[in-house]
Amino acid sequence: MNNYNPEYYDQDTTAGGGGFAIDAVASDRATFIRKTYAHLAGAILLFMGLEFIILGTPALLNPIMGLFSVSPWMILIAFMGASWIASSMASSAKSLGTQYVGLGIFIVAEAIIFVPILFFANEFRPEAHVIPVAAVITLCIFGGLTAYVFVTGADFSFLGGFLTIAMFAALGIMVGSWLFGFSLGLFFTGAMILLMSGFILYDTSNILHHYETNQYVSASLALFAAVATLFWYVLRFVMMFSSND
Repeated sequence: MNNYNPEYYDQDTTAGGGGFAIDAVASDRATFIRKTYAHLAGAILLFMGLEFIILGTPALLNPIMGLFSVSPWMILIAFMGASWIASSMASSAKSLGTQYVGLGIFIVAEAIIFVPILFFANEFRPEAHVIPVAAVITLCIFGGLTAYVFVTGADFSFLGGFLTIAMFAALGIMVGSWLFGFSLGLFFTGAMILLMSGFILYDTSNILHHYETNQYVSASLALFAAVATLFWYVLRFVMMFSSND
């Protein structure tokens, strides 16, 4: 999401450059895009490395699983708080180092909250290979949506209000399912995949139209958040679909 703060760029020399990517010369725009997606790739690799370490280390795995089993909603609230802090640091900090700290906090928070679903997915019907299947589906969705935005140059910033309302509605449904004990089934999971696809369109178009050329850390965080959440729900969908075979 675009958190443009004009004061942030007045004195900034650490990030190098400034001005909206859409208005920049071709070389500066290409550099910004390359840095953004390089940071996204790095965030994904770091996330994967953390998951490999956590899932393979009982001293880390057991306490995390224990926390989720005792109070999953408290962990979710803590995760949302950490995400908000990380996003704020990455999008508005004057120091590039602080932006990297924000991105790092978010990656760690994502890695922790993904532990239970990856643990159960790893134990779930090994012959179904649900994690690789979900990863490939996520990559195809992300790649297709990204290519569409870059080829057409479309600006999807108009989706911002709708996506925010839809996300609050989804959170309300989640809270309702916890309070009243109803199940969030295949339909809800599919709807969340569509919603996260909308966020990918929104964030990718913002990279072209509404980010400064020295906001590549913030841009990569926004994309990573959307891709990680998309993967979460694709994985849930694949597991649900496989269990019904």
